[in-house]
Amino acid sequence: MLATTFTLALRSIRRHLLRSFLTVLGIVIGVAAVVAMVTLGQATTAAVQQSIASLGTNILQVRPGQGFGRGGGGARPPDFDQRDVDAVVEQVAGVKAVAPQAQSTATAIYNGANWSTTINGTTNDYFEVQPWNLTGGRTFLPAEEAAGRAVCIIGNTVRQNLFREQPAVGERIRLNNVSCDVIGTLETRGQAGFGGDQDDVVIMPIKTVQRRFTGNRDVRLMLVGVDDNYDTAQVQESLTEVLRERRRLEEGDEDNFNIFDTAQISATLTGTTTLLTSIVAAVAGISLVVGGIGIMNIMLVSVTERTREIGIRLAIGAVAREVLLQFLVEAIVLSMLGGLIGLVLAQIVIVVLTPIMQVPFVFDPQINLIAFAISAIIGVVFGFFPARRAASLNPIDALRHE
Repeated sequence: MLATTFTLALRSIRRHLLRSFLTVLGIVIGVAAVVAMVTLGQATTAAVQQSIASLGTNILQVRPGQGFGRGGGGARPPDFDQRDVDAVVEQVAGVKAVAPQAQSTATAIYNGANWSTTINGTTNDYFEVQPWNLTGGRTFLPAEEAAGRAVCIIGNTVRQNLFREQPAVGERIRLNNVSCDVIGTLETRGQAGFGGDQDDVVIMPIKTVQRRFTGNRDVRLMLVGVDDNYDTAQVQESLTEVLRERRRLEEGDEDNFNIFDTAQISATLTGTTTLLTSIVAAVAGISLVVGGIGIMNIMLVSVTERTREIGIRLAIGAVAREVLLQFLVEAIVLSMLGGLIGLVLAQIVIVVLTPIMQVPFVFDPQINLIAFAISAIIGVVFGFFPARRAASLNPIDALRHE
């Protein structure tokens, strides 16, 4: 019975192929849009989480000022110094290491090749706070850090632009007017979640950068590594107390420094992308309703066109339930075909857009199955009224229909 009804439905769809395709176009667009938007949203979320994870976990970033910038038009807040770094290590429980940073920019030169890059002055604690493996060479020796020697570890972007395929470790480059021995090369990290090429960097001992590039002993950033056994929020509270005391802030004064938790940043960005994805998917889902209305409309037209056929079937013994089932199955098949085409179109769109957006390809079978199921449900909901109308026709009136 059901197989025969399904065959009749396919035969009716094939008889009016162009009309059938135009009928399901709304379903095709709706399913493709919803699946593509949700999948790309998940891919964007995965890319953000991957970028944040590359910065390390359980890390507190401490900067002068009340935000990433310097804040309002008031005086510039004072930078940190090495004594602040030592105080954090000694007085804040749960801190496993602190990596101070002093930054500058320079042009790196090697055998006629040159590249403008960022110089990051820090200590070996930097590699403990946010693990960054070396592809060759070594990190700083204690004597090199203490004496502020001109040695450096270069990122992959700098290595490619200066050395191409040649080995870099053991060579000497020039950073502006400072000659520097390359003692190590870093593995590739890629783009950061909120701007910048992480591999476009030259890492040197902080004393070297302070003496030869910045000309002061200021520390513009502290990366505080938190022990996994401690609550990051409690460590952050203790850290705030220590820094307020060292910066002589009164009880009513606002902090002239800011502390960012990488885990909180990741959660915030992930929540934002998820919300935006849901909103876009909901808007795209409206086209599914429009597609359902299109199916209802064309099925009503089909009932009118086939009124005599319905009358003949009812006159020779068909029951109303069989007529209802025939038209309902036809609407469901139309909707499911539209859903299937929409899924294929969505995968094509995703494959094309993921490299352009520079996000990973993420295939989520759940959203594909849900979208396909919704397309079938739309066929049932919007096909029931025309099917009901066909089943309720009076055989005599239907036979008289011209």
